[in-house]
Amino acid sequence: MFHRMLLAASVAAVFAVPTIASADTAPASSPSSSPVPTMGQILNASGITTSGYFDVIYNHANRDLQNGFCDRVADCQNNNLALHQFGLQVAKQPKEGFGWLVNVTAGLDAKAFESYPFNTAGSGYQQVDLTQAYGQYAHGPVTVMAGKFTAIPGMEVIWQPSNANTSRSLLYTSEPFTETGVRVNYALNDSVTLIGGVINGWDQVSGGANGGKTVELAATVAPLKSLNFTISDYNGKMNSAVGGFAGTTATIGGVSNVVPTGDRNLLNLVVNYTPIDPLTLGLDYVNVSQKNFGQLLPGTVIGSPIYGNPITAKYDGFALYATYMFTPKWRLALRAENLNDQSGFHFGTADTTYREATATLSWLESDSFELRGEVRGDHASNPVFTVPSSGALSKTLTTYAIEGLYKF
Repeated sequence: MFHRMLLAASVAAVFAVPTIASADTAPASSPSSSPVPTMGQILNASGITTSGYFDVIYNHANRDLQNGFCDRVADCQNNNLALHQFGLQVAKQPKEGFGWLVNVTAGLDAKAFESYPFNTAGSGYQQVDLTQAYGQYAHGPVTVMAGKFTAIPGMEVIWQPSNANTSRSLLYTSEPFTETGVRVNYALNDSVTLIGGVINGWDQVSGGANGGKTVELAATVAPLKSLNFTISDYNGKMNSAVGGFAGTTATIGGVSNVVPTGDRNLLNLVVNYTPIDPLTLGLDYVNVSQKNFGQLLPGTVIGSPIYGNPITAKYDGFALYATYMFTPKWRLALRAENLNDQSGFHFGTADTTYREATATLSWLESDSFELRGEVRGDHASNPVFTVPSSGALSKTLTTYAIEGLYKF
């Protein structure tokens, strides 16, 4: 009897040992108990944020924008499907201490946003642009930035997910995109921030073409939760050629001359107002003057400019915006604007007023994907748009666009 009990106990012990061992070792082998952190979790833990997007657009125009005049900054294609932008931003911006930000834009639009001297014909117009790269130091209400950063003026921005329309406005072409220099932000209180800076000029990594610096002053004010506005002023010596591009030369009397510089001043006002939750209204106003501009005769198109006595050239304009969210997934964005290019300084045809109206319908499938359809009509007071079939000039332009925007 004793031997049977001893044998039974021994058999039970044999089967029990693996069970106990298995129970002790199971947690160590379970992948759920020690998950591998994702790259995003690692970056977030170190205070680094990342974001980006892919922007694919199909454009169709009833005028020859590729070989003729185009009043757009990036979508000058007649019938084209392309990756317009791949945008990536990596930043570490603590509320106190040192930080930094790097923003790269690649694709068809990159060459439109490149800064001098990389936006000249000899540079090859690369399709990868270092849009922003700056360091910063924050202490209390003050933040100091040094490097290359986006400009203050304007309702619209390079970062396409922040724009409600597919195409860029006329005013967007008339304002600087990026700046290189030093900027100081001072948060006076929760509602008012004052900004001042010294930069190389409009869209210039180096300021050698202008021979001087530009001073920027701005203030952002939010008197109400539903209302905010930004007013900015830029003043400094800039190139006085048509379009204001640095380093431009003009042939006068058979001699190639560097176009002289002159004081340029830009005044800009941007207002955003949300009267009710689904509706947002906006205003963008710009006024630009340029001294020492070689005057173009009325109706003279850039290409064979007739230079007279230098004058102070001017252009001004406004854009109105209305965005309405019908549902969390459907949005309509409307834009109407007027740009008066009095001296032909901006687009090259003097005494010409440009107008456009745009409607963009967006389906917000998710936080990551957005599909847009857009129709836009442009009108100029003088014939400037090239008709493809005949080569004649027209006062009107109609474009259509379909855009897919993936954000991550």
